[in-house]
Amino acid sequence: MDERDGTPVSPARNAGRPAPAGPELADTVARLRRAMRRAARAVDPANPLAVAQLELLSAVADEPGVRPGELARRLRLAPNSVTTLVNGLHAKGLITRSAGHLDGRAVTLRLTDQGTEAVDGWKNANTAIIESALTALDDRHRRALSEALPALRELTQAVDAIADAPSGG
Repeated sequence: MDERDGTPVSPARNAGRPAPAGPELADTVARLRRAMRRAARAVDPANPLAVAQLELLSAVADEPGVRPGELARRLRLAPNSVTTLVNGLHAKGLITRSAGHLDGRAVTLRLTDQGTEAVDGWKNANTAIIESALTALDDRHRRALSEALPALRELTQAVDAIADAPSGG
């Protein structure tokens, strides 16, 4: 019997495989993401940037010179949403827009020093939150999380591959 819902489980079907964790893992990741957002606001209430702005800045930090259309594709946002975010971040002095090297009509994006500071501050706040929360866990759970990091990195890559796959349509 499945311990979670009491339904019969075929031993042959699950031989040698761990119980499926998909729904619980998805729920836990979503809850962790929401908790991190709330905690980041509590830790740094003066930060005027929205999470969407910080995520866009982080994406530009990861790939300086990226084009807005590529950002829209990678972040799965509508191009006009990226344009709105870019315009706001440019007005705040956090990113620069310049003509592309190969095509002068194309716009490429880079962080300003202030944009880099914003991304670094967000990453530092997130690191402080996690480090503080880890102190509340026992050694066994901290060790389990540390040992799970390679699998979580692989899972992240697999989810990215799904997000990057061409849409059917």
